[in-house]
Amino acid sequence: MEKIITLDNSIAVGVYGKNNGNIDLLRHIFPKIKITARGNEVKLHGEEHEISLFEDRFQLMVIHFERFGKVTENDILNITAAEDDSFYRLDKNGFEDDIIVHGRDGKIIKAITPNQKRLVESVKHNDMVFAIGPAGTGKTYTAVALAVRALKNKQIKRIILTRPAVEAGENLGFLPGDLRDKLDPYLQPLYDALWDMMPMPKLLSYIEDKTIEIAPLAFMRGRTLDNAYVILDEAQNATEGQIKMFLTRMGKNAKFFITGDLTQVDLPRNQHSGLIQASRILKDIKGIDFIFMENVDVVRHPLVTKIITSYEKWESDRIKPVQS
Repeated sequence: MEKIITLDNSIAVGVYGKNNGNIDLLRHIFPKIKITARGNEVKLHGEEHEISLFEDRFQLMVIHFERFGKVTENDILNITAAEDDSFYRLDKNGFEDDIIVHGRDGKIIKAITPNQKRLVESVKHNDMVFAIGPAGTGKTYTAVALAVRALKNKQIKRIILTRPAVEAGENLGFLPGDLRDKLDPYLQPLYDALWDMMPMPKLLSYIEDKTIEIAPLAFMRGRTLDNAYVILDEAQNATEGQIKMFLTRMGKNAKFFITGDLTQVDLPRNQHSGLIQASRILKDIKGIDFIFMENVDVVRHPLVTKIITSYEKWESDRIKPVQS
């Protein structure tokens, strides 16, 4: 019997090991199978039951690499010898319990607060989800984790992350470097989240082949986004026209996740936030959900919650009418 296992290029390099050392070890463990690894393909020759056992253990190696970013010889020995492989086995959604995804170096990324858990649940039942709330509530981080999970589970083919570059305004032309150099500082929070969730070589490979695309909102115009998990971050800084343009890019088998903080609108006074408008006119459409995060969802330093609360109180007191 002959069988070919095909891997992503970024995974193959890590799973094979330095100088194909892991493949050599597998040849010793499975002496009845002829194993040939070239490029991103592993070719197997042998008896059907032997190949079936190899495939099972090789898949666990791939899972281990995706979780921890490496597979050592000791890891392979443990994986191939273990009778209880429940540590590696995944549920029907690809991950155990309330874990969203295993990040870089095995970091467990999960929904922590009640509203973060509502976000995770909402995505199962809605194709468009708005997460609105103050800074530090994990809106963007949770959204990116859900996107990475969908990509790993092959539910979608690409991830598209976008945000308005309103902070740059007209000043982009005065910044040094090409367009990517100018825009990267405004997209850095999205890169930060991704770097937490996958090994650097894999992330760079995905960015290079456009499996993961990070771009300003203006670049979405005229496109149809199929088979994708699309996240619009800082949506409060998108104008009414921009929000409408973005939401109507949705194609087949797409999930749209929109995050924003209505208290941090940086638009000029003569422009209105599209997020405010969308939250009013789309709230009753089936398949669209709005989750409003609260101060109790803040997962940064404990002082952040107190700072947000104090500012909200100050804003509320400032707009109260003066008693005569």
